[in-house]
Amino acid sequence: MTKTRKILGLIGRAVDYSWSPLIHNTASELLDLPYCYTIFNIADPEMIGDALRGAKALGIAGFNVTIPYKKTVVPFLDELSREAATIGAVNTIIIRDGKMTGHNTDIEGFATPLKPYASLIEGNPVSVFGCGGAALAAIEAFRLFFSPRKIMVYARDPEKATAMLDGYEYKELVTICHQRLVEEQLRSCAVMVNATPIGTKGGNNDQTESIVPLDRELIHKGQIVYDMVYNPLDTPLLLEAKRKGATTISGIEMLIGQAALSFALWTGKAMPVEAVKKVIMQEIKQKEND
Repeated sequence: MTKTRKILGLIGRAVDYSWSPLIHNTASELLDLPYCYTIFNIADPEMIGDALRGAKALGIAGFNVTIPYKKTVVPFLDELSREAATIGAVNTIIIRDGKMTGHNTDIEGFATPLKPYASLIEGNPVSVFGCGGAALAAIEAFRLFFSPRKIMVYARDPEKATAMLDGYEYKELVTICHQRLVEEQLRSCAVMVNATPIGTKGGNNDQTESIVPLDRELIHKGQIVYDMVYNPLDTPLLLEAKRKGATTISGIEMLIGQAALSFALWTGKAMPVEAVKKVIMQEIKQKEND
């Protein structure tokens, strides 16, 4: 008899490039679990409420949420976990017994690959580029796990960065900087984080771009450069950081880290991370060679 499959999916806009379906479907197949993960592109934020109400009616088991809807979904949920409530952003939704609960696995997913460098971060300034839910998850991860001296947020529109911090209990830890005034401050940072989609292949952005200006000698050995973009693995920002001798972290590390946490919330099972990562890396390398 064929098992009835439970539906999971990714809510976003123009995110057909995502590796999330391969990650979660591979994990489900390896563990013989009856889940199927797909993508739900939603063009208009005004449709989010209808989409979530429809999902509950249809018996969908849960979602990941990505750009630009991590904050948009919040008012439509019945309950938030503590970490999601702290930053007012959700990347994981569980639909169970008619109730939708929002979680944020981005915070711990972001922190995991940085933890080996905790002693280099503590007491030093760090920088985050972006003003959305992913940027706020990085800010909260720095606060929870790394105790930097200062968290500097760079945004093209400082008003949007200010709005991002509305309701955030620890906003006094954050300094908002205009993106044009970056040079000396960035050179002093222990970590630079790109929490924007800039550099994404297959998205709406020019994949040859970098959020950090690459012609001003801002990156140097001793720094950690963390790009949340995971497609391609080596973004222009990471390639330049490698050339300069900096430590680099690709967004695929965060993607798999937060995915494993989401998977456990939905299924109650631990994702076989190393086996899944092997499949993903093989697929990525094959795509890059095509």
